[in-house]
Amino acid sequence: MVTLAWPWLLALLPLPWLLRWLRPPAPGPATRSPAPMLPFQGRLMGMPGVRQQGGRKKPWQTWLLVLAWLLLVVALARPQHVGEATTLPVSGRDLMLAVDISPSMEERDMVLQGRALNRLEALKVVLDEFIRERQGDRLGLLLFGSQPYIQAPLTFDHTTLRTLLLEAGLGMAGRATAIGDAIGLAVKRLRERPQQHRVLVLLTDGANTAGSLTPQKATEIAADAGVRIHTIGIGAETGRQRGLFGSRQVNPSRDLDEGLLTEIALTTGGQYFRARNLEELQGVYQEIDRLEPLELESKPWRPTTELYAWPGALAALLWVGGFLLSHGLPRWPTARYPGNGGPE
Repeated sequence: MVTLAWPWLLALLPLPWLLRWLRPPAPGPATRSPAPMLPFQGRLMGMPGVRQQGGRKKPWQTWLLVLAWLLLVVALARPQHVGEATTLPVSGRDLMLAVDISPSMEERDMVLQGRALNRLEALKVVLDEFIRERQGDRLGLLLFGSQPYIQAPLTFDHTTLRTLLLEAGLGMAGRATAIGDAIGLAVKRLRERPQQHRVLVLLTDGANTAGSLTPQKATEIAADAGVRIHTIGIGAETGRQRGLFGSRQVNPSRDLDEGLLTEIALTTGGQYFRARNLEELQGVYQEIDRLEPLELESKPWRPTTELYAWPGALAALLWVGGFLLSHGLPRWPTARYPGNGGPE
């Protein structure tokens, strides 16, 4: 099916006739002044490249101009060939990523290629790759410490999301950990989405130590709102700590409340994951990636091919062809010099 993208431009079709009608009438014979006669006018008309102008256009010239104008206006209206409608299913998830940026995430118990990283640096490496691989998912970023705040709302702009994640710094949201408030804020944002698409991925290395909303109450609100929460506990279980009398073995994750994180996940229909090193953290996000995406609303789509170039090119050819047929090809006088048969 051929349609016009801008059909209102067809109103330009009568423009040449309208301008001709509005043009002041030509002066009559009584008001015309005769053109001066030159004594050498006959010689001028015989020179190469000089032709007598004026006179009425021939009928074929008029129709050629009319056809060229019609084609030009049609080209301006953007004719398009629109194919049969097809339905494209859109699949994906709405994932809100909640990241703990309290100072405890500064613990350097993660290793990447022999180099020690703190927990937040390791998370940025893994989460950056996780965001890169999202196709059709709408992602949001929530950072929390003593208070939670939305760094990026749910969006398809993953490039900006990755930039905001890399700019996150330790202690920006306070020195405590408000898990309950973080869940409450995430639920508030996800509640606007379809119920079967509400997913929260919460990562922390500690326990709830701040906030006005308890994690248990926030979990109940999330379950009632249909928000599925996957929790991740990050941090190594063994490490060496130096002291005055040498080093001793400690548990860097002694503050991690695994019981709470497990309860949050089970209550909302999610899963709890434990990431003791960078490899396990990568495996956690790969496991979340394998969660079956949900099919969202389908979008109708019609293949469209632009056709304006054809009438536009044909109009240009008719104009050029009509000009050449009316005036002929331009002739340039040939200079003649002594010795080539011409006058000196």
